Amino acid sequence: MTSLWLTHRIVTSPDSGTAEGLPDSVEVAVAGAGITGLMTAVLLARAGRQVLVLEARTVGACATGNTTAKVTLLQGTQLATITAMQGDDLAGAYLKGNRAGQDWLLSFCETAGVAVQREDAYSFAQSGHGVAAAQAEFDACRALGLPVTWEPQAAVPFPYHGGVRLAQQAQFDPMELLEALRTELLDSGGTLIEHARLQRVTNGDHRLLLQVSGPRVHSEVQASQLVLATGIPILDRGGYFTRVKANRSYCMAFEVPGDITRPMMIATDSPTRSVRYAPVNGAERLIVGGAGHVVGRKKYPMDAVSELESWTVRHFPGASRTHLWSAQDYAPVDKLPYVGPILPDNDAIYVATGFNKWGMTNGAAAALALSGRLLGRRAEWDRAFASWSARELRGLPSAVAANAAVGVHMAKGWIKTAFSPRRHNLYPDVPGVVSGPPWRPQARCRIQGVEHRLSPICPHLGGIVNWNDSDRAWECPLHGSRFAPDGTLLEGPATRGLSTDR
Repeated sequence: MTSLWLTHRIVTSPDSGTAEGLPDSVEVAVAGAGITGLMTAVLLARAGRQVLVLEARTVGACATGNTTAKVTLLQGTQLATITAMQGDDLAGAYLKGNRAGQDWLLSFCETAGVAVQREDAYSFAQSGHGVAAAQAEFDACRALGLPVTWEPQAAVPFPYHGGVRLAQQAQFDPMELLEALRTELLDSGGTLIEHARLQRVTNGDHRLLLQVSGPRVHSEVQASQLVLATGIPILDRGGYFTRVKANRSYCMAFEVPGDITRPMMIATDSPTRSVRYAPVNGAERLIVGGAGHVVGRKKYPMDAVSELESWTVRHFPGASRTHLWSAQDYAPVDKLPYVGPILPDNDAIYVATGFNKWGMTNGAAAALALSGRLLGRRAEWDRAFASWSARELRGLPSAVAANAAVGVHMAKGWIKTAFSPRRHNLYPDVPGVVSGPPWRPQARCRIQGVEHRLSPICPHLGGIVNWNDSDRAWECPLHGSRFAPDGTLLEGPATRGLSTDR
């Protein structure tokens, strides 16, 4: 499953990450080479800081390289949702932060020669059930001064029952952005090491000691400060895994013989439909997203993915799928991102998470907020992005419910395993199974004729993983850690893979 954006990119070999390129000591280390990590690193390098970026896989391999890459201030029902829980003041600050992020990206893209398409954005109702949510978003946008209009009709080939329109938003190829950021970082004297996973951080004598590992990287680096731009923080300090919910959603690219919808569209009712076009080698592709679910808690994700493809072909006759991919996002319990010190009054380790599927503008805003904090130039709007704030009390009921669900899935996984008979054969239509006995559960899958036998126990907090039949990956239903069929770690909060079952 490779995204449209990543298909033709040069992917570095794991053997290319060598210890020779890893400095012994830096001022600031950044973990994660997506939009937040690379932009933060560039902003710090511009200010003269010595910066090292560590990427466990390759640049853009996680959320940024698998996004729909809409750079818009109209974000589904975000403003209405934030206003309802946090009030106009924080919703307004959130909007200002996203506008600052959008402005920075568009200015950078113009300077760096990154192609941008300026299109209108719509949050629309695809049925009568979604009209109230769309109208609530319209009201919230107008109250915050966003120049939206209500459009009872739109020139689209799928059901449309009215929606909010914001003119002249933007979209681009996110990997072109990351490549431009990487180029500037390296030209500014920064260091980027791919296939180098940050696994542990300890406090030294006025310095942080970072343990880094990879196929050819096993070393310790000292840093004065650390930024965790890893989607969800890989350190459990601050308990961020209890404050966000990991969600997975899917995208497909299609060749379409007829016209492709020009605006960027997203539905306000379920099932989610996200639509945009993308220029590709002189032609265009239709990108459709949706089929989302909490990571590890959907029995057969492929059913929803197949339904999304059927919907596309029905409304865009002759559409032929060329790419299928997925991405992971983190929804904060109090509806606002967490960007700042990992713990209150900690000036050494910083985090950025909880972008709730709007990582282009939120990721850029987070980079501005993080670099501002580290350089002593905090933006007034970054109070809406605070990693620690009294605002979280308003999200307490959601946090209690979310963590109660975690407990249920912890127990469910172990109980289900105990009552699952050990299977001796794996068939093509059942590629991944977990079975008992409970004192030695086993996860097995067969991919392209190769069978893998693993421990199904997530190394983060001991949840039992489930099989995702669309991604062909193991997923932990507790906090969203994901693993390849052979147990290799794909994304955290776990910092190591599933152990091999001998």
